[in-house]
Amino acid sequence: MGWFKTKKGPPAVSAMQTAPRSGWQAGWEWNRSAPLAGGEQRLYGALRESVPIISAALEKTVRLIGAFQVECPDAAARRGLAEFLRRVPVGAAQAGIHSFLCTYLDQLLMYGTAVGEILLSADADGIAGLYNARLEHLELRRGENPLEVQLCVRGPSGEAVPVKHPNLVLLSALNPEPGEVRGVSILRGLPFLGEVLMKIYHTIGVNWDRVGNTRFAVTYKPSGDGDRAYGAERARQIADQWSRAMQSGAGVSDFVAVGDVSIRVIGADNQILDSDIPVRQLLEQIVAKLGVPPFLLGLSWSSTERMSSQQADLLTSELESYRRLLEPVIEKICRIWLLLNGYSERMEIVWEDISLQDTVDLSGARLKNAQAAKLEWEVQKEKEGRA
Repeated sequence: MGWFKTKKGPPAVSAMQTAPRSGWQAGWEWNRSAPLAGGEQRLYGALRESVPIISAALEKTVRLIGAFQVECPDAAARRGLAEFLRRVPVGAAQAGIHSFLCTYLDQLLMYGTAVGEILLSADADGIAGLYNARLEHLELRRGENPLEVQLCVRGPSGEAVPVKHPNLVLLSALNPEPGEVRGVSILRGLPFLGEVLMKIYHTIGVNWDRVGNTRFAVTYKPSGDGDRAYGAERARQIADQWSRAMQSGAGVSDFVAVGDVSIRVIGADNQILDSDIPVRQLLEQIVAKLGVPPFLLGLSWSSTERMSSQQADLLTSELESYRRLLEPVIEKICRIWLLLNGYSERMEIVWEDISLQDTVDLSGARLKNAQAAKLEWEVQKEKEGRA
């Protein structure tokens, strides 16, 4: 652990004018703690399971984040680091930094906060693996100044104990509110829309169950006094004959009745509500919140190529913002590996292009700029020749 003793901690803060003072919170430690899992997080999990389009959007966002390479001044360090990032164990059944980042980013988008850990070997001379931590037993605690945050683990007794080696912990927060240590889930604001959407889908299922399994109303109207005297008996006979005629698997059977008997389908006069407009309005709100173009989710709302390209540009900007959130995590892992292996911690993360279309557009833009520069040069030479 000697590699980490020389690393400087957060700079001391001389004064806090807008943050709550620790003296005001004496005896109220709960006000400084922020559990990472609770009813809100469980609600997000249930929402993701209930609305498949939300799960599809999160999974596509994680897959589209792309790959990266780490450049180092030392060629040996670059080769060793690349091999480590490709083979580092992740959890119990995965390997590679990409697997770790996929789970990390999914947790970050889902819950607003992601926690991971760098696992050192027994003799602390190398990184043994990476671990994606569950949030149920973790909580964040504010430090003595607004620049410090402490990760705590709740034990069997329920007491929160700070982690022993916070320098090996990886922590990210998505769009935290001012003064808060936890991030905000990308699904915030969607539970209400998801509940309404599930009600519509449930109603559609109930209505189709009723329409598919048709119910009949058989009405017998006695025409005279004699019919009224035996009305109950005739109604019972009609009911028995109708039940026999409607039995499944008994073959074709005729229904014969005497008197004024009418047969109607229950609910035939009612019209099933059109669900296209409300469902589309709800899905538009959900897709707008998730930031994924509709055509990637199988929704053909925009048919023009111009609109699709603009949506792709917006997705590119979203993915670049997520990359910026992941870069400190990648840098911390790489720098610890470099220091443990005796290399300089100088390194640079180089992301691959998000898609081939970006490369094509960039090449086209460079070609047009070159053509414009050539045309300007020819015009300038022509003017000089005339002069």
